[in-house]
Amino acid sequence: MTNVHRTARDLDQLAERCPTTAPFSSTHALRLGLAPEDLSDLVRTARLKRVLIGVYVRTHVADSLALRAAALRLVVPDGSFVTDRSAAWLHGASMALAPGDHLEVPPLDVFRIPSATRLRNPIVVSGRRTVAADELCTVAGLVVTTPLRTALDLGRLQRPDIALAGMDGLARLQAFTVAELVDAAARIRGARGVVQLRRLAPLVDPGAESPGESALRLRWLEAGLPRPQCQVLVQCADGHTYYLDIGLADVRFGAEYDGADWHGPDRAAHDTRRRQCITKRAGWHLEVFRAEHVHGRDQDAHYRLLRAWTEHAARRRRVVV
Repeated sequence: MTNVHRTARDLDQLAERCPTTAPFSSTHALRLGLAPEDLSDLVRTARLKRVLIGVYVRTHVADSLALRAAALRLVVPDGSFVTDRSAAWLHGASMALAPGDHLEVPPLDVFRIPSATRLRNPIVVSGRRTVAADELCTVAGLVVTTPLRTALDLGRLQRPDIALAGMDGLARLQAFTVAELVDAAARIRGARGVVQLRRLAPLVDPGAESPGESALRLRWLEAGLPRPQCQVLVQCADGHTYYLDIGLADVRFGAEYDGADWHGPDRAAHDTRRRQCITKRAGWHLEVFRAEHVHGRDQDAHYRLLRAWTEHAARRRRVVV
């Protein structure tokens, strides 16, 4: 029974027995001298918070994917494995996270073998999935789908923007080549989303550096433009060198994605100077896009790119004539 006579000092002393930043299980709490009623009191008085059933952490520790993964390590049963965007994040390919995931921590994708029941707790999305033994590995103490299997699942099951960004990010890890990804996609039969996977796999480029760049490249290709290079080097006449997100160096046509995290008001003057050098001194045609131009129902990147490409090609023909 909860002891209602404990003072704040008593509770503070109990809380000091808990790990400072790491989550811990109720079994570990017993070894620390904390009974179930102690944990209840500490949660009730906001000195601890419960991450999931049987796992606690000090209240000051911020929620994060890393915290959730650490909590799962303590209680996840055999036959479970991390998949999809969560697996990509654990491998180091954070580009697989959806826009806005940095604002609200997403649930972890944790699936189980077909003979097991799916997990039921508030910090996971769970289901059952068939995987081969060589499609699993261990990362940070959790069983995770390999980078190649993770890329295949993202390509099948996520919407195209997120799928391509995640596959680009995994390709950057150099755990597989694009050719190996295309070959593996071709060998999948009858799986949900395999048509999308086979369309996206050849488009993967490890040179992409952000989800916005990947989405913009997809709009570029959907507009029917020639396949662009990522991180195109531009040398200006005054000696400055810059890199464009995507472009075609032979015709000096490029595009950039201005994400809010890197291109806020404090960067406006720098961006203007840089782009004036690229367009006026190096002779490039450059189209610049923000999130609203690339994502959502009202995105216009496809049409802007097609129009700009047509006009740029016409100007080049006039110059040649």
